[in-house]
Amino acid sequence: MATSSMEAYFGDVAGLLDRSLAAGEVYTCRLDAENSDFVRLNRGKVRQPGSVAQCYLRLHLVSGHRHAEQCITVSGDAGRDREPILAALARLRATLAALPDDPHLSYATDVRPSRVVRSEAALPAETIIETVLEAARGLDLVGLYAGGPVYRGFANSFGQRNWHEVTSFSLQWSLYHRADKAVKSAYGGFAWDDAAFAAKMADARERLALLGRPGRSLEPGRYRAYLTPSAMEEIAGMLCWGGFSGRALETRQSCLFRLRDGSAELDPSVSFSENTAEGIAPAFQDEGFARPAEVPLVDAGRMVGSLVNPRTAREFTLVHNGANASEVPESLDMRAGSVAAADALAMLDTGLYISNLWYLNF
Repeated sequence: MATSSMEAYFGDVAGLLDRSLAAGEVYTCRLDAENSDFVRLNRGKVRQPGSVAQCYLRLHLVSGHRHAEQCITVSGDAGRDREPILAALARLRATLAALPDDPHLSYATDVRPSRVVRSEAALPAETIIETVLEAARGLDLVGLYAGGPVYRGFANSFGQRNWHEVTSFSLQWSLYHRADKAVKSAYGGFAWDDAAFAAKMADARERLALLGRPGRSLEPGRYRAYLTPSAMEEIAGMLCWGGFSGRALETRQSCLFRLRDGSAELDPSVSFSENTAEGIAPAFQDEGFARPAEVPLVDAGRMVGSLVNPRTAREFTLVHNGANASEVPESLDMRAGSVAAADALAMLDTGLYISNLWYLNF
């Protein structure tokens, strides 16, 4: 596969840093960039189209056990960015002299190169939005479309090079029945499919029609309930607030600590993993450590793992698994159950069908 212009640019940056180091210095460099289209929709019409092209370099300079980091905005042109990069390196070098040693300093020294490019032929945003507007004809649709390539790169003075380039899209929208009644839907992936979108829009129209029926007040009590994947995603997302963090578990600050000590279990049908191989997050983290293809977190209701950053591993004598400093899942995967979505209502019979949840907290 051909090298993209952004990948070639990052190679030039790494070469410049290699040539600019002083004796005894180590560097790591991370690139974060995107070239994305954004479209806001309201009342079934385009209200705010736009695009974002941005590129950042995060430079990390190490000398002994002292280290400093700086993030700079760059243009993506190696010639134009040469002076700003060298100036940032000089500032970091001056900062190191005033810093104490860091006993928990950790960075990758084993060279583990990787390259993932997933840039399928993408439809122009204009074509996608035309399809959305046609499907929303006569409806009060409010939504946001975002799509385009995202780039992540890592390089260090040991010769490690990692590249991650993925083109994807996301469309989230709501159909309003009236001021306080709406149904929410989402469609995302790597390649737009008109048939898949049409099916989701048809489902949203059916749910919108249900909102026109008279409401019913429910008395407090026990009810059978079905949570759609969208509703379950909101709950799972809340658990990610430190729930799977190795550091939070070691310091008993995790909301899932009772799972860890065995005093509580989830239903045996519940299993979670960090599934990097099938997600859009890179297979390397900020310091250059490689990530496993999958990290089991909960299996059959029992906690079997956590996300451990190298710094946490050094501090608490654990084994890291390539988590970033936040130790938050970036590709959380919940294993599917045994009920097909099309059969959910029949299985529920009488109970609560919860299509979505908002503003969860604890």
